[in-house]
Amino acid sequence: MCEGDCTLETGFDAVTIGAIERWTTDEALRRGWRPTSNATPSGKRVAIVGAGPAGLAAADGLARAGVAAHVFDRYEEIGGLLTFGIPPFKLDKAIVRTRREVLEGLGVRFYLNTDIGRDVAFSTLLHDYDAVFVGTGAYTFVDGALPGQNTPGVLPALPFLIANARRVLGQMHDATLLPNIVGKRVVVLGGGDTAMDCVRTAIRMDADSVTCVYRRDEANMPGSRREVKYARDEGVQFLFNRQPLEIVADADVVRGVRVVATELNVDGSGRAKPRVVAGSDQVLEADVVILAFGFRASPPAWCDEFGIARDATGKLLVGANGCLPLQTSNPKVFAGGDAVRGADLVVRAVYDGREAAKAMLQQLEVTQTSAIA
Repeated sequence: MCEGDCTLETGFDAVTIGAIERWTTDEALRRGWRPTSNATPSGKRVAIVGAGPAGLAAADGLARAGVAAHVFDRYEEIGGLLTFGIPPFKLDKAIVRTRREVLEGLGVRFYLNTDIGRDVAFSTLLHDYDAVFVGTGAYTFVDGALPGQNTPGVLPALPFLIANARRVLGQMHDATLLPNIVGKRVVVLGGGDTAMDCVRTAIRMDADSVTCVYRRDEANMPGSRREVKYARDEGVQFLFNRQPLEIVADADVVRGVRVVATELNVDGSGRAKPRVVAGSDQVLEADVVILAFGFRASPPAWCDEFGIARDATGKLLVGANGCLPLQTSNPKVFAGGDAVRGADLVVRAVYDGREAAKAMLQQLEVTQTSAIA
């Protein structure tokens, strides 16, 4: 984000802030430097639901202030989408493993393969801990409701990416979740960063061809321009201004995607809206179709039972009616990251986790350390 806004970007290359920060951190870790905390143990305990960026940031802030942070996650590794959603070619998973080592050095405890609401009741967390942070992310995919989308060979983006991450990590649970796409024609529907992750993953899985279909033009794609360039450089084909209508199948075998051309209607009310061009239907041949229409917050089923309010899209509501920052309508429960914002950037999830840690320390009357103040 800093590089994108760098004033040298016009006419020059931006200052490589990300690379500088990465080198500094790597060098410090190589020399054996680790964060420490001189805080006196407070006797307070906080449960964190979700080991993604928001939960990890909250755990870090609490541990540095002498609060015992216990992190619960349903997956077998920490990191959330950092580990299972972002492909390994974009994010070296060793970074996440190092982060776990650092946090455990601060006293953070992880309880993995543990689904709150199934393996441990949420009421148990409320009873046993002084506060709870919810960082359950945005895993609910936007349903395009396309006819034929339940045909074998049509895959939601996130399960596809998670299965591939597990394959790379040597933790494959169910091989049926990651089909063999060697030599096949793959069509990815969507224009965000998740779609770019899918097309670049499919290229690496030796698909014969990979096409990204998006209903607006390239200028209106929500995904990173850098990721689009990388995808194009790697051989991905882009088809803009096409609206998918249905999955074409024959005897439970995907044959293609029926699409229609669109024109953008700019009426001054906001983002340009695609308008269908009548009579422009065509079928794109495909053997595998990946649906990447975006994701919404994934509020746990127990939210209603414990008075944790949500909006109409499932995002947890925080900071209202005199509440502390990132405090939900249940005064003992705080939340942040994609669970509050919807699908968003990692840096904003980290920010939420840090701010939630400050708010919980305030509520628990624990002195905040300079590390998070």
